[in-house]
Amino acid sequence: MPQAKTLGELRATGYTSRSVKQELRDNLIKKLKAKEEVFPGIIGFDDSVLPDIQRAVLSRHSILLLGLRGQAKTRIARLLVNLLDEYMPVVAGSELNDDPLAPISRYAEDLIAQHGDATPIEWVHRDERYVEKLATPDVSVADLIGDVDPIKAATLKLTYADERVIHYGLVPRAHRGIFVINELPDLQARIQVSLFNILQEGDIQIRGFKLRLPLDIQFLFTANPEDYTNRGSIITPLKDRIQSQILTHYPKTIEIAKAITQQEADLVKSQSEMVAVDDLLNTMLEQLAFAARESEYIDEKSGVSARLSITALENLISTAERRALLAGDKKTNARITDFWGVVPAITGKVELVYEGEQEGAYGVAMKLLSQSIKTSFLELFPNPEEAEASGRSDSDPYGIIRAFFSGGNVVELLNDASNDDYHKALDGVAGLRKFVTGHLHDRKLGKEETYLLMELVLQGLAETDVLNKETMQNSLSFRDVLADMFGSEDLDFG
Repeated sequence: MPQAKTLGELRATGYTSRSVKQELRDNLIKKLKAKEEVFPGIIGFDDSVLPDIQRAVLSRHSILLLGLRGQAKTRIARLLVNLLDEYMPVVAGSELNDDPLAPISRYAEDLIAQHGDATPIEWVHRDERYVEKLATPDVSVADLIGDVDPIKAATLKLTYADERVIHYGLVPRAHRGIFVINELPDLQARIQVSLFNILQEGDIQIRGFKLRLPLDIQFLFTANPEDYTNRGSIITPLKDRIQSQILTHYPKTIEIAKAITQQEADLVKSQSEMVAVDDLLNTMLEQLAFAARESEYIDEKSGVSARLSITALENLISTAERRALLAGDKKTNARITDFWGVVPAITGKVELVYEGEQEGAYGVAMKLLSQSIKTSFLELFPNPEEAEASGRSDSDPYGIIRAFFSGGNVVELLNDASNDDYHKALDGVAGLRKFVTGHLHDRKLGKEETYLLMELVLQGLAETDVLNKETMQNSLSFRDVLADMFGSEDLDFG
């Protein structure tokens, strides 16, 4: 904590005033020279968004982050605080964080005029210099800028002509700090107009008071591009005054997406100790999100938040944890069957178009899951459709597995099956283990990874129409397609 407690002591230290934008610029330059991480925890933006933000800070610009939901816009805004000085001196008791060397409020000016170098000062931590407001249609000019406070006028026995009766809003109180407005288009047009002078000239007007307040604020706004046409719009004169508009985006690769999900998932230590999740399942989770962003059933303009993958992983692990608790297993590995517990994390995070509404949120979620299973299956194993098209029985790597099911065998995987029952069900499929270990002979497969891949083969054969998969309330059953087609009820010869 700095030692200076009065204006005189502060002057003696050689302290000089800087604008908040210059402060951010100076501290960014120090971090860049020292090769320090400027935005810790932000993954996937190293070559796109973050350099743009750094350029905007160096240019001392106000910033608009434009992107779909779940693209870390607010997280980036909050990390800008790290570029502020750790502590900042203010006139003690000031509402507006008055600079002791350059006060702007009537209160601070009067106090300094009365006490001179003995004026008490306080030190404000950088975390207290960040103000964030979610734009909603009910936000008023009084909320942001301020209004006359009749109670203050009565208490101080002042007339409404005295500027000391003003109650300042959020923007003036963010003086010498960072002010963030999230979802800017949701702000009514007349409220957006009130920001014009603050952004350009730095003065404000409250109920006829002509105040020249040279506010020193780093503005940062966030918006969803779809909001320009849906809920509202950013009026052109305001956009013109925001100097840097920066586009955010979703993770460009599965690996980046997995890193984000692993970092953000909120897991209890006991869950991590009880449940192991193979990297294959992490990949499948991210493929769900990537498939959702390209799905014809989901509104691409609305976007699919990164929170889908994060909550899906949390649900996956909780599903496996619950299963292990019910079965009495001390430890377990997540399975593909556990993905049915992930569905609630999907249905609430996608905005469906008309075709999607016809399918229903649950149906769309199941289609996305099917697509993810099929993608992972075909990346690791041969396409059974191509093997069948060759017409040679000896060239079909799935021949023994097909024959097993053609014989009328049915495999049932219970959602809450114990580890032993799960292993027993998969080991009962003739040729399944040999196929997996033989096809992936170049990989050193562990026990649980082998069983997971065995399940993936069954799931993948169902998604490629080699097997029929029936989803019941608490289990999955796999059987031959033809045997299912010509069930016993159809084979009644009288």
